[in-house]
Amino acid sequence: MALMKVKFDLKKRVKLAQMLWLLYWFSVMSGVLVFSMGLFFKIELRKRSELMDNNESHFVPNVLIGVGVLACCLNAFGGKICYDSLDSTKFAKWKAIMKPFLVACLIFNFLLIVTAVLCFAMRIPLEFTLAEGLKNGMKYYKDTDTPGRCYMKRTLDLMQMEFRCCGNNNYKDWFEIQWVSNRYLDFGAKEVKDRISSNVDGKYLMDGVPFSCCNPSSPRPCIQQQITNNTAHYSYDHYTEDLNIWKRGCRDALVSYYGGMMNTIGILVLLVTILQIGVMIGLQYINTSLSTLVNPEDPESESEGWILEKTVKETFTDIMAKMKAMGKGNQVDEGTNEEAPAAS
Repeated sequence: MALMKVKFDLKKRVKLAQMLWLLYWFSVMSGVLVFSMGLFFKIELRKRSELMDNNESHFVPNVLIGVGVLACCLNAFGGKICYDSLDSTKFAKWKAIMKPFLVACLIFNFLLIVTAVLCFAMRIPLEFTLAEGLKNGMKYYKDTDTPGRCYMKRTLDLMQMEFRCCGNNNYKDWFEIQWVSNRYLDFGAKEVKDRISSNVDGKYLMDGVPFSCCNPSSPRPCIQQQITNNTAHYSYDHYTEDLNIWKRGCRDALVSYYGGMMNTIGILVLLVTILQIGVMIGLQYINTSLSTLVNPEDPESESEGWILEKTVKETFTDIMAKMKAMGKGNQVDEGTNEEAPAAS
């Protein structure tokens, strides 16, 4: 028994074909949108590629770009088929490739679902790559005279001001690294000597942060040096007072930014998947209704359309039986090939 069998006359077939033709071109536009979102996300990642530990983060935007191109091609082809299905004589040339095309559409829908899952899951690997990338980037903040690293100070400062964040996990990360270049340190000064001698690695560490960590909305002038020294500032207690520097870490800020973007793209891909499943089912109805005309020579005759020729259980059983038969056929071929050299 066919699954979801529907009776069609010429009027119903024409209406279905016209509606599907329109939906296919909507699907083409959705493919352009997915392509554009993938390209936009790739550009956003490239803006801060210096702060990421690897290039694996570009895998998902590359998949989105590929899926978008594939969606445009498949849906433009499907739209052409629907347009020709308005005339049963024109549709006859497509009958031979309808089954492979529908299988390709089914595989593409599965690919869309996988892409949506990748979008939602990207937050986890992105957090790890940003954690390591930001940590390394902060180490190079002071290397303004080193070729290949001279841009890192500007990159980090702009990022901290744009995302209103400070450090990797929080502002205290700056206390653990030397972010002031030796070029700007007076090694004859007692304070500089004391700080360097008190550090095992001979680095100039201090409880201060770059200017880009300052919150411009604070009414008090920015305290970016001696942050933990209450006596260095009037009416100040860094344990209780609301600091006038950003407390949020940049890793959390960037993960939230990119994660929100990927969640939006993931929802968009799921909506495109629903649209693709809808047009695929409609095309199957067009295909079966035109293949079961009561009188093939009379395009106005009635016909029946369905999603599956048999029930889901029966269809699954048939597929498994065919796969087993193919497996046995391959075993027989291998046995024949092994016997042939022995006979010679």
